Amino acid sequence: MDLTSGSVLASLLVGGVGTGLFIYGKKQGRLPQLFAGIALMTYPIFVPSAVLVLVIAGCVVGALWLGVRSGLC
Repeated sequence: MDLTSGSVLASLLVGGVGTGLFIYGKKQGRLPQLFAGIALMTYPIFVPSAVLVLVIAGCVVGALWLGVRSGLC
């Protein structure tokens, strides 16, 4: 695994957003936000590229937003 400053910064940023979503989902009893938070906190460990970390985070947050917005979640 290549630990560049960009990948570490991206992982910290995405993990921080994931922590916020996790705490919100847990306090409000909202499972979609809880699971999205868990996903955002854990997957950056396994992805070596900063760009890929940010793209996957965008997809997870986008899917969460679409699911909540459409009423599926």
